[in-house]
Amino acid sequence: MEENNKLVVFQDKKIRRAWFKDEWWFSVVDIIGALTQTDRARKYWSDLKTKLQDEGFEVSEKIGQLKLPAEDGKLRETDCANTKNMFRIIQSVPSPKAEPFKQWLAQVGYERIEEIENPELGQDRIKEYYELKGYPKDWIDKRLRGIAIRQELTEEWKNREIRTEGEFSILTNEISKATFGKTVGEYKEFKQLQKKSQNLRDHMTDWELILTMVGEKATTDITKEKDSKGFPECKESAVKGGNIAKRTREDIETNLGRSIVSKENFLPKGKEIKKLGRN
Repeated sequence: MEENNKLVVFQDKKIRRAWFKDEWWFSVVDIIGALTQTDRARKYWSDLKTKLQDEGFEVSEKIGQLKLPAEDGKLRETDCANTKNMFRIIQSVPSPKAEPFKQWLAQVGYERIEEIENPELGQDRIKEYYELKGYPKDWIDKRLRGIAIRQELTEEWKNREIRTEGEFSILTNEISKATFGKTVGEYKEFKQLQKKSQNLRDHMTDWELILTMVGEKATTDITKEKDSKGFPECKESAVKGGNIAKRTREDIETNLGRSIVSKENFLPKGKEIKKLGRN
């Protein structure tokens, strides 16, 4: 979910969003695609912009170019609007989904404000998400703790001159490689997951989640202790943190007499879970 907070769903349609100027900004083409079901949402938006400008809507002032993940996984500048201006755009899109979409938009925009005022609400919503998916309670507790540890690490990196998505990805891969012998992409392939749309951690077993937490918590503490700054120093700390998790994994495997790097995942057939959380 730490990745999914920038992606919401309306009637099975994915809507990208970004937190900007203390509020959510939504991808205009994603919303138009959801409302119109057209496969030419960009062309539709291009034509609609002209119409809105003719009606006095100052598109250049009210639409922001924010970087959102594209289909190829890269961050690309995308036309986005906040909730207020998105309402104005929706009014110009003839669609039977317009009214329910407005209600949905108001809700997802307000939820973030609620979560800032009361962070426990955010965790409650994440917990409900996993419960609806059928995950076991003890697994959910570990997943939520892992999210908190991950957020602490990424905040630490941000404060130490780690700026780009690429740098965050490389550092994460260093921890994963040291811990499990696989990058995130390699691990997804190992578990037969789709690289772009499926979050690896949502498909980890109990031990995999625990070891991920060990690696990331160790990295956070080492980064603080060594006062790592910039990408090279943070990378060195990430490797050290991952190696601590690696030694923990190897010790466990020696005592168990088997590997705890598992192909098991949450790819439900119907509503069944494929032994998630059991090794």
